Amino acid sequence: MKNILKFGVPAIAALALAEPALAQDVAADAVSPGTAYIFNTLLFLIGGFLVMWMAAGFAMLEAGLVRAKNTSTQCLKNIGLYSIAGLMFWVIGYNIAYPGFGEDSMGLFGMAGTIYPMQEVGGADTDTGYSVASDWFFQMVFCATTASIVSGTLAERIKIVPFFIFVTVLTAVIYPVVVSWEWGGGYLDSVWGFSDFAGSTLVHSTGGWAALVGALILGPRLGRYVDGKLVVFPGTNIPLATLGTFILWLGWFGFNGASQLAMGTVGDVSDVSKIFVNTNMAACAGVVVAIIATQLRYKKADVTMALNGALAGLVAITAEPLAPSVGHAIIIGGIGGLLPVIFVPILDKLKIDDVVGAIPVHLVAGIWGTLIVPWTGDATFVGQLVGVLLTMVWVCVASAVVWFILKAVMGLRPSAEVEMDGLDMHETGIEAYPDFTKHAA
Repeated sequence: MKNILKFGVPAIAALALAEPALAQDVAADAVSPGTAYIFNTLLFLIGGFLVMWMAAGFAMLEAGLVRAKNTSTQCLKNIGLYSIAGLMFWVIGYNIAYPGFGEDSMGLFGMAGTIYPMQEVGGADTDTGYSVASDWFFQMVFCATTASIVSGTLAERIKIVPFFIFVTVLTAVIYPVVVSWEWGGGYLDSVWGFSDFAGSTLVHSTGGWAALVGALILGPRLGRYVDGKLVVFPGTNIPLATLGTFILWLGWFGFNGASQLAMGTVGDVSDVSKIFVNTNMAACAGVVVAIIATQLRYKKADVTMALNGALAGLVAITAEPLAPSVGHAIIIGGIGGLLPVIFVPILDKLKIDDVVGAIPVHLVAGIWGTLIVPWTGDATFVGQLVGVLLTMVWVCVASAVVWFILKAVMGLRPSAEVEMDGLDMHETGIEAYPDFTKHAA
């Protein structure tokens, strides 16, 4: 306390005397183009690696919620889909998503060779306001997130090869087309004024629709629905699933915060800070509402519903994390957290097997977050609804075509014997928990 009095009082006095100067500096709110370039690029890079870290979150969440005999396969799917997304977005996806960028020189292959406007070593074009490479990286990790959503829904009963082929088409064409309509300045943006700040529809609902169509075509896991009754398949590792959820929660600050796309002014930095707060509070509300809802409905709080409540709250606020007040964000996220509690049982009644609850979390909460944007943001309900419906039609039709072709050509499911035995030994040859399975020595 003495040290606080000794050093704190003079410091406070000095700060008070300096206040007019500080206020003047803040009011200026201007930095050089080079400095703005650095900060904007840094935002893309930090946001990008946080969203990339979400790939680990999806992997851990799914590995925790599947049965032990399918864990290695699920891990392989997640690292594989991320890598495929990176390659396909480099080859073609980015050009489809952003067709007007460098259209005179880019052609079909966006980053092939040297024609793509990637800066030279040690060089930079400050007129863009950010490094082109940082922008591409930030956009690419969003693409991978879309594919991760499909992975969780179709877990435990799809073969690796057809899944990876679907991911290739999803990340090269299906997802980039949806992005081009809004973030690429296309139809939804120019005609309908559709607004999706960070991707409740463009990313999450796109992945959700693709997952739903896949689940309908693929069918449920063997033994999941018997004589009209649901058979519960408990997840292998709830602590791992919880860790995955926290990793996703952390990554979402990059997902939403860096979607501000600029950090070169005081106003931009302030907005990023507000986005962080709204994102966090929406997730908190989602968790609390899910816990309360399951306690009231089942007389027990369901940890998996709490995890999905957090994610659904995050998905819901993603369409507009800046304009809402904190109170608005809590309401939006809280309702989002309630949606898995409502829709998971509905899917089971319809015998739609969604292993991790990705359809209620990413599709249903994504639609909710998109449609509620006019409450606080600059958008119309009609425009938002058109965006949801157009995304639904394109993704469902395109996904169905790919899934049916794969089913006809090579089949989607392993044999009943392989599925009951577990995919790990047959798809990867490596078990995640060899000491706890019948294959252990």
